[in-house]
Amino acid sequence: MSNLEIERKFLVKSSAYRTNATTETRIVQGFLNTDPERTVRVRIRGNKGYITVKGKGNAKGTTRFEWETEISVVEATNLIDLCEQGILEKIRYEVTIGEHIFEVDEFLGDNKGLVIAEIELQHESEFFKKPDWLGEEVTGQTKYYNSQLSKKPFLQW
Repeated sequence: MSNLEIERKFLVKSSAYRTNATTETRIVQGFLNTDPERTVRVRIRGNKGYITVKGKGNAKGTTRFEWETEISVVEATNLIDLCEQGILEKIRYEVTIGEHIFEVDEFLGDNKGLVIAEIELQHESEFFKKPDWLGEEVTGQTKYYNSQLSKKPFLQW
């Protein structure tokens, strides 16, 4: 099994995605390590906890190693207490467009006003339908990575 994540990120230019959202989940996450070579994230998504390790992205920023495992919410809460400063909170909406699912994150707190859509692909050149609410592509722009938003929030740009 491959642990490569192929993902593209976009800004969102309207709230029209909410109309077709199939899920809405609150996420709280922090980073034990924000080194671009290897980030270690702890997340509480709804009533589940996760720990994730991500490697450095390729030149385009579309592909990188990712390993994730589920942990208890108690463990995740305890680990978030150990995280670097800058805990992120967001509401994630899942929107199915054609054969793909867009994950649309509305950030809260110090990142309020930022809305990013992500789509995971099977290969870098895979075709996908772009809904009208999808804006500028920001794949590979590190300032939009969650690990960087935890250090330099959107409201400080």
